[in-house]
Amino acid sequence: MTAPLGPMLNGVTRGDCVDVMKEMPSGSVDFIVTDPPYLVRYVDRSGRSVKNDDNDAWIDPAFVQMHRVLKNNSFCVSFYAWNKADRFIEAWKEAGFRMAGHVVFTKKYSSSARFMQYQHEQAYLLVKGNPAAPANPPPDVIPWTYTGNRLHPTQKPVGIFTPLLEAFTKPGDVVLDPFAGSGSTLVAARDMGRRFVGIELDEAHHRTASTRLASKFYQPGIGQSRFRQPLIAEPAVSKFHRPDTAVDVHDAVPFAAPVPRIRRDGNARVHKF
Repeated sequence: MTAPLGPMLNGVTRGDCVDVMKEMPSGSVDFIVTDPPYLVRYVDRSGRSVKNDDNDAWIDPAFVQMHRVLKNNSFCVSFYAWNKADRFIEAWKEAGFRMAGHVVFTKKYSSSARFMQYQHEQAYLLVKGNPAAPANPPPDVIPWTYTGNRLHPTQKPVGIFTPLLEAFTKPGDVVLDPFAGSGSTLVAARDMGRRFVGIELDEAHHRTASTRLASKFYQPGIGQSRFRQPLIAEPAVSKFHRPDTAVDVHDAVPFAAPVPRIRRDGNARVHKF
């Protein structure tokens, strides 16, 4: 039996996304954008890792539930690891999604280097049913802004989601991110006047995302697409606001939630941003 979506709206629910989505009504969200574990056992320089990045047991049931809760004739954007593309594509197709586009997020720096310098992230545009094409399709190459990964080991910049939300949603729509992490997608949805549902398994990241969304640092119109005029031409004044970085200002806001980081010697310490 599913529960009403209302209590989950405009917040982050802590838990396993498969279990949480099972409680959501079918066809209850308008758009999904998510950055799931890449299945690559990622560990950053400070020793931080991502839960469930070491197994694929979650991937099939998670995308089945995403397909179920998404309204018919709607879109889903999912990041993925290029070297695990076959596994992700298998899960998307088994769930009922069709691939409709591909997005490359270009970086001005290399995340790592081996046989090549890796200077991009990537995501597929997936569809459920047969949605109409957006009035203003977004570009399939979107510039990336470095976040410093202050809030999450694989933190995404808020600004990259703006053209996607602008194209595939309208104000008041419900945006779901079942792997919410530090909440970048949810901040973008909030600031563009969309309702949102976030789900996060990790306690520290759930706390970070929740604090981030509750922050008084709220500037409607931040991150508006460069392809049209912003909703609000002059954002609210804040001591954290730097005009030359307005699009991604949320990525550097010093939030009150303590985020654990791991030293190389294995001892935990707490950073306050």
